[in-house]
Amino acid sequence: MGLRPGAQEESASSVCMQHPPLQFGRIVTSGYFNFGRYKFIRWEKSQLDENEDFMIFHQYTDQLTNTLIGAVCEVAGAPLATVLEIFGEYFLQYCLRHGYDKMLRTLGGDFKSFIQNLDSLHSLLAMSYKNIEAPSFRCEELEDKSLQLHYYTIRPGLYPIVLGLVKAVSRDLYEQEAKIKVENISQHQIEDGKTQQHVVFRVTLHNKSNEKNAQQSLDRISPYFPAQFKISGLQFCSAFPYHLIFDEKMAIRQCGLSIQRLIGCKIKPGVSVHQYFTMIHPRMDFTVTNIQEFINTVFMLSIKSTKNGNARLVLKGQMIWLPDIRHMIFISSPRISSLTELMEMNVFLSDIPIYDVTRELVLLNQQRIAEIDIAKKLDETTAELKKTSMELELEKKKTEILLYQMLPPKVAIELKNGRSVEAEKFDQVTILFSDIVTFTNIAAASTPMDIVSMLNALYQRFDKKTNEHGVYKVETIGDAYMVVGGVPEKTERHAEPVADFSVDMVHEAEKVSSPATGKPLQIRVGFHSGPVVAGVVGLKMPRYCLFGDTVNTASRMESHGIPARIHVSPTAYKLLADKGYEFRARGQLEVKGKGLMSTYFLLGRDGHRVNEPDDAYMDLPIAGTEHDEESKTINGVKHKTPHSRNHKRHSKLCSIN
Repeated sequence: MGLRPGAQEESASSVCMQHPPLQFGRIVTSGYFNFGRYKFIRWEKSQLDENEDFMIFHQYTDQLTNTLIGAVCEVAGAPLATVLEIFGEYFLQYCLRHGYDKMLRTLGGDFKSFIQNLDSLHSLLAMSYKNIEAPSFRCEELEDKSLQLHYYTIRPGLYPIVLGLVKAVSRDLYEQEAKIKVENISQHQIEDGKTQQHVVFRVTLHNKSNEKNAQQSLDRISPYFPAQFKISGLQFCSAFPYHLIFDEKMAIRQCGLSIQRLIGCKIKPGVSVHQYFTMIHPRMDFTVTNIQEFINTVFMLSIKSTKNGNARLVLKGQMIWLPDIRHMIFISSPRISSLTELMEMNVFLSDIPIYDVTRELVLLNQQRIAEIDIAKKLDETTAELKKTSMELELEKKKTEILLYQMLPPKVAIELKNGRSVEAEKFDQVTILFSDIVTFTNIAAASTPMDIVSMLNALYQRFDKKTNEHGVYKVETIGDAYMVVGGVPEKTERHAEPVADFSVDMVHEAEKVSSPATGKPLQIRVGFHSGPVVAGVVGLKMPRYCLFGDTVNTASRMESHGIPARIHVSPTAYKLLADKGYEFRARGQLEVKGKGLMSTYFLLGRDGHRVNEPDDAYMDLPIAGTEHDEESKTINGVKHKTPHSRNHKRHSKLCSIN
């Protein structure tokens, strides 16, 4: 059926559904590199694997190619025809850069001869790229010196690629500017039941270089032959053992000796060509009229049956019309690409005429096949190595993440590089300790698995908050949790992150239940600011440890603390007093190994506060207010005078032995 030019608008997916033959990786790869500037096409849109879907010598379905092109259309916002035309232009550049430049530049002396010999090139490439589904081309020169280009394919909808290829070939190979338009599109059934699309283009060429045009306009040399020259049929059949002559009714009139030997019987004159042969290229009905339309094309005929009954022999050659006797002669040779095919078809090198280049092609292609097998294995190995390298890199990142959770990144990097890590002094840091109230009783009343689950649930919450506030988790021992601000990266703002983290700790602990009682956990928290020395201790399972009196004092703040409250040393209080935080002044406290210290309970700031427990310390004055000065000492602790009804309770809870 005929279609007007431009009437066929198809998406990449619809093109794909009409025919699913195979493309080689070189086609897919060229499209990948052409549109590779769209970084995310091959993942989010095309879903192609960078390692497995772009191997040169592997076969891929058209569906994969069209998936890539469809993704380009979507990302670039361009119609399918435009993308295919750009792809056609780029594909020539890709071939020229990847070892096919000399082959393409010597294919024809002008544009017309180049097109006429494309089928021969495809036939040659088919020896290396098995099962290739190549289109067919033929060219006719019109009276106005323009060219009528015929394009035949079993892949409907891909003809815009030809538009780009024609422009690129004329420009890059022949220094001509080509104007090309579609004149007609039709479809028809071919012998094997497939639908073939026939697209007719009008090509007008404009020369850019007069010198090249002058060289191509040399007079042709006329052939020389005597007026009377005869050769017997037997001699002709011996000289051309793979020839076939038939008339306009497709009746065989003469046949070479080797063809009859392969068929296994003598071909009688007048029998139909269709009885013994099937045309496999070009794809068309096997008639003299159709042959004349493709007279400059390479023809391939398949022998329907051979005497060995195994492989089907294909004859490849040229059709020549003999107008004097109105017969068609097919001069051919066996299309054999390897020694294996020779053995399968029971053909020997001696069966091929000495003048026939097929002998050399078979031997050369045997070596080429071996090289392709090596290249294919190398392709597969390279892809596997890339995949393994990516997996290794992923595992390396996982290992580094785990290592950086155990040691500070800068310390871990030094150790990985085999360098020793020197101890470092930090003039001002803030260290925090916490523990679970009545942990011993909880452990005694619960199973080990319950304790592990409880600690894991609690510490996961704490770990998440360390990342939010930028504090460094030093270690956990049992129910004790230790963090520091200002280590390993020195900073003047070390107390505030620890203070904010401590408030979150109290809130997060309330969300975890005790396995013994089912009630929310309570923790004691204490922190202190001062100098420390930090360094890596040990070779097997090295630990990043902090040393100094600041560590001891911070631990005392926690051990002298109160459930659900945050106990703060005077040094840390001074760093936070003008930062908007609110404290309750606990007064002077006898701290083991430190003597009297004026300590505080942190309440929080800016709406980020702890939920104060209903205990004796609810009535302590807010630090920095006038009520803070009205405190007095009870049992060695300087304290605000409590209300009379709570006097006894305060005295008992504030005594620390």
